[in-house]
Amino acid sequence: MILPTKHIAEQEALIGVGATLLAHLVTPMTVSGLWERLKGEPNVGTFERFALAANLLYLIGAIDLKDGIIVRVVS
Repeated sequence: MILPTKHIAEQEALIGVGATLLAHLVTPMTVSGLWERLKGEPNVGTFERFALAANLLYLIGAIDLKDGIIVRVVS
């Protein structure tokens, strides 16, 4: 479910949801603000998928949480 497979399209896998999340995270914002922006995206779908994708991005170091605000990590 993290990576696409023969039966799971790229945009449906968590890495695809994470890519959508990063595309919308152009400025630092709160978790609820980012969720409000993304809840209409068809590949995000549910808050559970949003949270799992955010956790994945945090684990790989693509985003960070500073004072309750999600920021994109630039490397």
